[in-house]
Amino acid sequence: MKKITIAIDGFSSCGKSTMAKDLAKKIGYVYVDTGAMYRSVTLFAMQNNLFSKDGSVKTTELEKRMKDIQISFVFNNETGRPDTYLNGELVEKEIRTLEVSSHVSNIATIPFVREAMVAQQQRMGKDKGLVMDGRDIGTTVFPEAELKIFVTASPEVRAKRRFDELNEKGMPADFDDIFENVKERDYIDSHREVSPLRKANDAIELDNSNMTIAEQSEWLMQKFTDACKKIQ
Repeated sequence: MKKITIAIDGFSSCGKSTMAKDLAKKIGYVYVDTGAMYRSVTLFAMQNNLFSKDGSVKTTELEKRMKDIQISFVFNNETGRPDTYLNGELVEKEIRTLEVSSHVSNIATIPFVREAMVAQQQRMGKDKGLVMDGRDIGTTVFPEAELKIFVTASPEVRAKRRFDELNEKGMPADFDDIFENVKERDYIDSHREVSPLRKANDAIELDNSNMTIAEQSEWLMQKFTDACKKIQ
């Protein structure tokens, strides 16, 4: 069976990564979490004092340091999913904090950051057989992807999911703060000048506000099967 490229885009905290990871594992494809890549750049900037006191990014300094940022994914046999590494250090937990979440959209709007990440993502997918999720995969990174999914859910539902996820990991979380962060990220992601979040014309939309993970998985597997039939 020919391998295809699967692009899963959508708003923050709507379960894109869970869907993409599970599908990749089932069908034996490589999974890439592009959100983790931008979160890793954000964490690097936080660790290296590249944010001003007002939260703005010291872009001139960050651009000089981009060559020092190496992001990789290593499969975790215990979880059955890939973990994110920043310059050889496991950062899967650190990049999921609310502090990183509150800064990542500012990093992701910077043209030279997006250019560097998109180039790396396109290299990862040159041989197909890949599931990639993010904000601009179906529109910018892989506009010719054979299967494009656009995931959405209400802000309230997404904030609750994020709140529950942080609690399960034993990380401090305040629902109101998370809810405001979700709405702010929606606005920034949708209005940025470079590769704004939008549904590709040929993407299939999924509102998973009231769906279980199992239901989403079954739905996505059917769309994968349908896409594969079209290219045989």
